Amino acid sequence: MKHLAITGLVMLCACGNGNQMPPAKVGVAPEPRPGGVLLEENKLIAEREARDIDDWITRQGVAFERTGTGVRIKLVRDSAGVQARPGQLASIAFAVYLINGTRCYSSAPGVPEEFRIEQDNVESGLHEAVQLMSIGDSAIIVIPSHRAFGLIGDEKKIPMRSTVIYHMGLVGLR
Repeated sequence: MKHLAITGLVMLCACGNGNQMPPAKVGVAPEPRPGGVLLEENKLIAEREARDIDDWITRQGVAFERTGTGVRIKLVRDSAGVQARPGQLASIAFAVYLINGTRCYSSAPGVPEEFRIEQDNVESGLHEAVQLMSIGDSAIIVIPSHRAFGLIGDEKKIPMRSTVIYHMGLVGLR
């Protein structure tokens, strides 16, 4: 019995607590962090998307203004009106397209849709672009995927990582 207790104690001590790290390899560089590879891949994807947007804009033959976040806007009709501000309820008439020309969504004719600027759950690029507009303005707005529907799209009509293009008019503010 005494030998059994000693054998059990020796086995318990030999196993340790399981939390020990394997010894570091001498003279070997540490493995790269997985996040570094993902960051590089996302950077390449973003650069490719920016080139695709630039190519689309070149084919349109018109100049677009670019914001610091990559949203592009071309005012088609520029009215001297009250400019949109955060917290206001914006009424817009719109059609949403993919960069390949596929129409995805639109407001009903004569029935603008509303969203509260910087508060409602619409694409962040739309919040940004509408604040560059005044009542009566019409614009073409190109929103890169990271400011639109992101990595997964909307799981309906907007595929993952899609650039979206709004043809939009700002009908009213309140």
